[in-house]
Amino acid sequence: MAASGEAIIAKATDRVGRYRWVVVWLLFAATAINYIDRQMIAVLKPDLAKELHWSETDYAHIVFYFQAAYAIGYLGFGKIVDAIGARFGYAIAVVIWTIAHVAHGGVHSVTQFAMARFGLGIGESGNFPAGVKAVADWFPAKERAFAIGLFNAGSNVGAICTPLLIWAMVPAIGWRMTFVVTGVFGVAWLIAWLAIFRDSPHGHAKVSETELAHISQDPADPAVKVKNLWGKLVLRKETWAFALGKFFIDPIWWFYLFWLPSYIGKQYGLNLTSWDTPTAALALAAIYLISDVGSIAGGWLSGRFMNAGMSVNKARKLTMLIAACFVLPVMFATQFDNLWLSVFVIGVAAAAHQAFSATLYALPSDLVPRYAVGSVIGIGGTLGAIGGMVFTTYVGYVLDALGSYTPLFVAAGAAYFLALLSVQLLSPRLARAEVV
Repeated sequence: MAASGEAIIAKATDRVGRYRWVVVWLLFAATAINYIDRQMIAVLKPDLAKELHWSETDYAHIVFYFQAAYAIGYLGFGKIVDAIGARFGYAIAVVIWTIAHVAHGGVHSVTQFAMARFGLGIGESGNFPAGVKAVADWFPAKERAFAIGLFNAGSNVGAICTPLLIWAMVPAIGWRMTFVVTGVFGVAWLIAWLAIFRDSPHGHAKVSETELAHISQDPADPAVKVKNLWGKLVLRKETWAFALGKFFIDPIWWFYLFWLPSYIGKQYGLNLTSWDTPTAALALAAIYLISDVGSIAGGWLSGRFMNAGMSVNKARKLTMLIAACFVLPVMFATQFDNLWLSVFVIGVAAAAHQAFSATLYALPSDLVPRYAVGSVIGIGGTLGAIGGMVFTTYVGYVLDALGSYTPLFVAAGAAYFLALLSVQLLSPRLARAEVV
């Protein structure tokens, strides 16, 4: 199948269908909605802290429970999407997170917020296991990092839209109704997903024979059923190469997502929800607009290296090394008095994170058979969320005790080199594991 697929591609490159990219845009939209729902509390934090009398530690506890649920849910959804497929696995996730998101509009205390965030974390944890599983089923290996980078860019678009939505909606309808109204996005996406997506391109009415051959050009995985798959994966060093990478980098993205709005507001004296001063909303949007470039570029770059003849191992790791180097200037973010210089430096670091993350997300499909991809993503996501819980507790302590963001940005600059070192030590050649 691989030889015939490549022969067709060589003779008819222009005629290869593009329906698989419709799948990517659906995943992109879901990820954008996921991040709108996730980030709203971060943008609203200054107002909520005043109204509900939160300390930094109170806010850290709320974020902690979201991450705890995310850790639990990632494991569950990794197994769910491997068992029932991405179509219904994703649908279950969206239903849960949309209900939890809307529920935020009716809560009043720290405990109630923590409960709503816990429900949101359970649902939102299904986003990446289902998305990466869909990409593994619909794309050949050389296109997967780019496809993951594209749909992962939805996280940045969601982060761009959130402060703008808050700025436009909260003064008009209040923060409680804003949670309710934005819940419509998840419902609309769910209808489109169930109507368009199928778990396999084989037999799909919109997928041509040429495109199917292109998708199927890699050697097929053996048709086997593995007992105690999760238990066997936990014992594989390939699983931990991905999982430890997530442990080091995910907490940094959580930090950007949940604390950047209050950092921008406090550091530069800006109001995030005022119609009269949209500067803070524009600054946050600019950071995530810059980071969008990294998500797409990172996925593209490793594919470009592979097309130039570089091995998968070298292409993936070189891309991650380049991204890690671009993060380093963020260590000095608190030293800039100029808002827009700070925005640029943090934006480049966020872009480098996304480039690193998109490449890291491609590793499970390089390292294990397709039937195990969702479970490996789940294990890695759980470890990433645990890392986030640890770092979130540290953030709350540092800000309450020292009132300084400097130690946090220094940690952000170092994390990616630790992640890459973990990948290299545990999988020096990115050799594919046999999980039977």
